[in-house]
Amino acid sequence: MASPGTSRLPLMAGNWKSHLNHNEAVVLVQRLAWTLRDKHHDPARSEVAVIPPFTDLRSVQTLVDGDRLPLSYGAQDVSAHDGGAHTGEVAASMLAALGCTYVLVGHSERREQHGEGDALVNAKVQRVLDAAMTPLVCVGEGLDVRQAGEHVAHCTAQLDGSLAGLSAEQVAGLVVAYEPVWAIGADQPAPTAHVRAVAEGLRQRLLPFPAARLIYGGTAGPGLFAELADATDGLFLGRRAHDPAALGQVLADVARA
Repeated sequence: MASPGTSRLPLMAGNWKSHLNHNEAVVLVQRLAWTLRDKHHDPARSEVAVIPPFTDLRSVQTLVDGDRLPLSYGAQDVSAHDGGAHTGEVAASMLAALGCTYVLVGHSERREQHGEGDALVNAKVQRVLDAAMTPLVCVGEGLDVRQAGEHVAHCTAQLDGSLAGLSAEQVAGLVVAYEPVWAIGADQPAPTAHVRAVAEGLRQRLLPFPAARLIYGGTAGPGLFAELADATDGLFLGRRAHDPAALGQVLADVARA
């Protein structure tokens, strides 16, 4: 099943953030695999992806490949450099060698805590594409921007900056995650009308890239996809990314939608 009126496959991606060592990662992937089997998950109808810390990637790869799990995975960040004398950096070629499908770029925590601006995000997107992986580009506004009524302009400007200089062919398979910063870790997700307004603005920017998917994050969880299925192509799970039961409920929502 694709999003209404499109051929885009719904994507349910889970960001593990800085949680779980490689042993704990194995346990969680096994539990997720059981959930996928229990819910009769059909990868032709929706895609499930996990975004673990760097130290977990090899363990995740081994399980996914060894058990042929219908599960995609990716990395939480990437270096803007190709490799070489950049201590502590992880090059895109290294992530590609680990079989990553996705690489998270421009997450709000990277933007806020590490001062990453659109130019750096754009450079990282370029490295991901050069390594034949798919960038999962995050955009989102803070509470002050929302209160000023500038959320649509802010998010579309972030997207424009992040994709500057790229061709339609390069970003055809792009994934954009809209995460209003003020809704991350909140009691409730952003109001549906608010998400729709920003999604419409982002869709206008993505018109040259009809295959690009737009997913929503920010206290995303069970019950939300049905409300947003006509505006987005999936969910970006945070704290519920570690909860196989929640994923099972989300997959049931996708099946019903």
